[in-house]
Amino acid sequence: MKIITQILLIVCLGIGIISLAVYEHKRIPGQDYDVRVINGFTNNSSLPLVIWCSSNGRQLGARALQEGDDFSWSLRTNFWGDTHFLCTVKWDERRRLFYAFKVPRDIYRCSLFRKCSWLVREDGFYFSNDEINWKKDFSWL
Repeated sequence: MKIITQILLIVCLGIGIISLAVYEHKRIPGQDYDVRVINGFTNNSSLPLVIWCSSNGRQLGARALQEGDDFSWSLRTNFWGDTHFLCTVKWDERRRLFYAFKVPRDIYRCSLFRKCSWLVREDGFYFSNDEINWKKDFSWL
């Protein structure tokens, strides 16, 4: 009985070590990320892009962004893996809610540098993790 217990303990320890080796460090809680939302409109100098963001009661406040202006913040993921920042963006009569950061989606696509950038344009919202290559994520509704 003692030998079976030792073998079982060794097997469990081995599985635990293999699991830790395979477990991606990006999923470990407490990782820091930088989020940036940029006004990418080409001709709205008279009407700013207004943005409000919050996360679980943490209000980041509202900002009025002129062409080329940005709103950025840093965050740290929590233990439960449900960290998110929900933003409302308004321009003229258009209004859109979107997640500027959401753990299940962004821990993989925000790159090794943990940078999540958004460019808001007349035709929609573009995402980049390097601010060089932008991909349209969704349109205004």
